[in-house]
Amino acid sequence: MPVTGPDFISLQTRDVGASQAFYERYLGLVRSQAGPPHAVVFETSPIAFALRDVTPGTDLASVSQPGIGAAIWMHATDAQAIHDALAADGHTIVSAPADGPFGRTFTFADPDGYHVTLHDRA
Repeated sequence: MPVTGPDFISLQTRDVGASQAFYERYLGLVRSQAGPPHAVVFETSPIAFALRDVTPGTDLASVSQPGIGAAIWMHATDAQAIHDALAADGHTIVSAPADGPFGRTFTFADPDGYHVTLHDRA
């Protein structure tokens, strides 16, 4: 039987609580009641998104950008408003908002340095 596609995305984070607060505050994500004690799973669809403790043997401090080479894109109903809130609070904007085939799009760095792109066209 073939693989049908991505089903779960999880980012390792140095401080799950701080990252959870960031994603709830700026992206409006809501924590699901499901999930193991070492992780926070959010109520996202169609693919589950989670933050988890760093796994043994992983040193996020030893890399300039965690997740380099991976592209994490999320749909937002108002990418510009999220950009404006992040920028106003001094968070790193990796690429400024621009209009393109996926609507208004921009990329920010989360508290651990993961680059996340938001777009507003479904």
